[in-house]
Amino acid sequence: QVQLVESGGGLVQAGDSLRLSCAASGGSFNNYNMAWFRQAPGKEREFVARINRSGGNTYYADSVKGRFTISRDNAKNTVYLHVNSLKPDDTAVYYCAADRYSRTYIEAVNADYDYWGQGTQVTVSS
Repeated sequence: QVQLVESGGGLVQAGDSLRLSCAASGGSFNNYNMAWFRQAPGKEREFVARINRSGGNTYYADSVKGRFTISRDNAKNTVYLHVNSLKPDDTAVYYCAADRYSRTYIEAVNADYDYWGQGTQVTVSS
């Protein structure tokens, strides 16, 4: 059983940056591909980014490409989401998720992930 705990969210202004963290415990972190999703008020949860076990391959949603960067530190059992040039439309609860399987981009967007965190709120004011 893997537990995921997100942190790093907050209230920021448009154009600001944040680093979201997701700490994993209870399992072999480097056995899992990791992803970030987000859910804005009144909207469905959407895929944001994903990184493979070694950190050598990443996927991004078009809406965040060039502004967000996903990374991981397997020695610290942590995955990060660096979010830059934030916009009000980025306001959402951000969740990390763990997946034991390798997937293509389309598969990763729609897959059933094995574990989810509780989320961290990011609010961007204009």
